[in-house]
Amino acid sequence: MSQLITVLFIADVVGTPGIQILDTLLPALKTKYKPNFIIANGENSHEGMGINEEIAKHFYSLGIHVITGGNHSFDKWKILPYMKTDKNLLRPLNYPKGTSGYGYGVYDIPGTDKKIGVLNMQGRTFLPAIDDPFRTAEWALEKITEETNLIFVDFHAEATAEKVAFGWHIDGKASVMVGTHTHIPTNDAKILPRGMGYITDAGMTGSFNSVIGMDKDTALRRFMLATPQKYQSANGDNRICGITAKIDTISGKCVHIESIIYPSFNNSTL
Repeated sequence: MSQLITVLFIADVVGTPGIQILDTLLPALKTKYKPNFIIANGENSHEGMGINEEIAKHFYSLGIHVITGGNHSFDKWKILPYMKTDKNLLRPLNYPKGTSGYGYGVYDIPGTDKKIGVLNMQGRTFLPAIDDPFRTAEWALEKITEETNLIFVDFHAEATAEKVAFGWHIDGKASVMVGTHTHIPTNDAKILPRGMGYITDAGMTGSFNSVIGMDKDTALRRFMLATPQKYQSANGDNRICGITAKIDTISGKCVHIESIIYPSFNNSTL
């Protein structure tokens, strides 16, 4: 008889507004979806760029089991020594050998006798020219499969085409793949032909009174003047984005995936 486990993924948590809305609404999401395992992308959680030890431990206190990252994982240099000690705080695996931190892990699922593998990867299009994510993922997925067939992948990438291509590449080798980094939730949550749950981008958790989490006026100056501007996090209209997915523990395949935007957007002017 098949048994299902539910995974809740919280999309890129951006600055204090993202942490505050997480504090407020995560308990309600846990009650609604009853997740067995919770993953959050935290690479933007400290002042909008980077993460620190205090925030990581705060996430764990909320019931988040694993924190994934991306190209901003290393922006606050004080996190680097801590990244070497915390196997639940991930950064993209395909950074060069010698980079601080862990790129994947296999974790016990509380209340069950099952384990889940979590793999963090990063794309290369319009991002740093690091190691090939496609071939690196092949190696990592093979290693994880030695311990469990339940595998969740956070693919942190700029280009939509690279995310879609990566999804097709690992379909049948992972249970769920979630795209992150661009902060705009896409409307394409689906199950691919070989049973992998997929979404191109899960969005962000933080202020939507913003330009992808950044203060609007600062972002406008950046585009209109074509010069660097000091990053400033936005405030207001805070929301949680993410996905919930159900995975069959026998087959390792996703049987349900849905996008979460809470509170939902009001599309009416009436």
